[in-house]
Amino acid sequence: MDKFKGIRPIALGIVVRDGKVLASEGFDKVKGIHFFRAIGGGIEFLEKSNETLKREFMEEIGANVTVGEFLGVDENIFTFDGKQGHELIFLYRVTLDEKDYKEVYYEEGDKSYPIRWVDLEDLKSGKEIIYPTSVVKYL
Repeated sequence: MDKFKGIRPIALGIVVRDGKVLASEGFDKVKGIHFFRAIGGGIEFLEKSNETLKREFMEEIGANVTVGEFLGVDENIFTFDGKQGHELIFLYRVTLDEKDYKEVYYEEGDKSYPIRWVDLEDLKSGKEIIYPTSVVKYL
């Protein structure tokens, strides 16, 4: 499914450690802004949202995760690179094995996205942007 057509169900995992949040870095060419996004992705047909997180973390950073507390569902209507999108987001707390607390690059097609630790206070203060913005209330 094209992520910019219809309402897309996704699952995102919030990983916090030592005052930092693990997130994927992105750039919106149209708005000209850098941002971060919690790790996760689209829920596949007949896949539970917590299973989506396990699959997405393995695909994106090669890590086994423990899916913890369910934080809630959020609705995100947004514009990225000039395209409108609409997501229903299942949010969870996630923990990683000790060996997986590292920064990596996630490859998708011909694009590479850095996944790095971002200072929690920078996200809460707005110095750094995380999408969806509602994630901040769970940090």
